Amino acid sequence: MMLRARSSTLAVFMIALVVVASPAHAYLQLTTSANGQTVTLRWGTTPVRWFATDRGVPGVTASDFQRAVERGFATWEAVPTAAIRFAFAGFTSAEPFDEDGVSAIGFLSRPELERVLGATGFVVDTITGEIVESDIFFNSSFAWSTAAGGEAGRFDLQSVATHEIGHFLGLGHSALGETELQPGGARRVLASGAVMFPIAFGTANTADRELQADDIAGVSDLYPDGNFRATTGAARGRVRLGGRGLLGAHVVAFNPRTGASIAGFALSNDGDFEIAGLAPGPHVIRVEPLDDADIASFFSVGSIDINFRAAFYERLFIAPAGGVGEHFDVTVQPK
Repeated sequence: MMLRARSSTLAVFMIALVVVASPAHAYLQLTTSANGQTVTLRWGTTPVRWFATDRGVPGVTASDFQRAVERGFATWEAVPTAAIRFAFAGFTSAEPFDEDGVSAIGFLSRPELERVLGATGFVVDTITGEIVESDIFFNSSFAWSTAAGGEAGRFDLQSVATHEIGHFLGLGHSALGETELQPGGARRVLASGAVMFPIAFGTANTADRELQADDIAGVSDLYPDGNFRATTGAARGRVRLGGRGLLGAHVVAFNPRTGASIAGFALSNDGDFEIAGLAPGPHVIRVEPLDDADIASFFSVGSIDINFRAAFYERLFIAPAGGVGEHFDVTVQPK
């Protein structure tokens, strides 16, 4: 993620989705710093207006593109516990990232970004955290498809759009996924538990058209509807290693009744974490190192310790409806 100041109150940054050579869970909200405090990025008013660029690519017309992106927006809008709405405002000749007050979504040719399928950029009011403009580009150096069932040799536009729209909303990457490191540094995705996992599936795969529990919890926490917080619970605690807090540890809450995994990160030097949006009832808590994707996909700091063994909290955590459960510590051991 790159951040640069544009004026005293606005900032611009970009976050990208990457692809690996072979087909490839915590929600993380995007934040910025203002007056010594951390503020969460979000849209202040809805519906959020967006424009589609008026240029297609081989195999995808401008109208095909607009409809696929609109389906991606509709997927997030359909979450019953989130209050966020969108409005397609028309086609535009503007380019994504023009910083012109228009939230433009379209193709750009970026062959030098040989592993980047798409990226989302923001203009943000750094005093309030309100998103002023957000653009998305899809790299036309790759082959794309809007076919209902996917298409061999082409990436599914709706799936990648659904991921990028998560960023458009203010969500960062999820670490709910498992990969296998390949010779040369590439990663093969073995499993994914969130649309917001930072490494894409391969061509013809349409799995990321559908949100998973972690994605739903993330958007609901960021834009809660009237009863989301009253009907779900939160887990709060600390991750400890050798008597100190563990910044960046990945903490997963697994619901054995539903099979849903929702997760969070330890986001302070004391190892403090909170996972919201949990269904009331028992959960298994697991702490693991952030080692299935590049750390830079999640954090801009360089002091994330991944040299520890995964561990479980020794008891079932009971999430209460409308509140936070008993605070607890999880102690992990070095590798």
